[in-house]
Amino acid sequence: MNRITQKLQEDKKILSLYFTAGYPHLDDTVRIIETLEKSGVDMIEIGLPFSDPLADGPTIQASSTQALENGMTTHYLFDQLKDIRKTVRIPLLIMGYFNPIMQYGVENFCRKCSEIGIDGLIIPDLPIAVYEKDYRAIFEQNGLFNIFLITPQTSTERIQHIDTISNGFIYMVSSASVTGTQNTFGPIQQDYFEKIAKMKLKNPQIVGFGISNRATFLQATQDQKGAIIGSAFVNYLKKNPIESIPEFIKNIV
Repeated sequence: MNRITQKLQEDKKILSLYFTAGYPHLDDTVRIIETLEKSGVDMIEIGLPFSDPLADGPTIQASSTQALENGMTTHYLFDQLKDIRKTVRIPLLIMGYFNPIMQYGVENFCRKCSEIGIDGLIIPDLPIAVYEKDYRAIFEQNGLFNIFLITPQTSTERIQHIDTISNGFIYMVSSASVTGTQNTFGPIQQDYFEKIAKMKLKNPQIVGFGISNRATFLQATQDQKGAIIGSAFVNYLKKNPIESIPEFIKNIV
């Protein structure tokens, strides 16, 4: 069974953390992953840096730029992660844009992910129709879940279609904006959370974009299975040593 499925079956709210591979320093990636697991995080999204990250706000854009300047590449990331399953058991996903994956070769990329123990991919700019036609079989052959995003603007029909073809969870973008942090969610977002919960989808939903503290985590997980923290954690890494990550996590859950 895929590790994502196993984790989602646990009777708890899921905390997933995103960070950019190769940031703040090139060889921090494995230490950050290992420290996050020891801190009680349930799932980790490893950001594959790209020069034009359209869905990301200034914080993650800057981290991506810095990681590329540090020398991070797809090949180097795979080399960093080659032994990760000797020390880490929780689900690991790679989140990135389709261009670097296509440059590497989709089949080669998926095979490599499978070899090192990656459980899923989140590719915001991979169209659903293209995935279904050209790549779904490759993902499935390699045991990889492709995690789709929905937003408050996504139609009911599209959400239902995404639910039909999804495995694991649906990435529920909290608002029609790029990644970033906020202190609370307003009534429009709360209505959106409730609307999706009432749809009784097959796949659980994990909320991302705007989760930055205990208050937003609790709001996002009132009706949904879990939440993802990205920009707030990347900001934290910019200012604090890796050894202090447990303090960050303790303030969320």
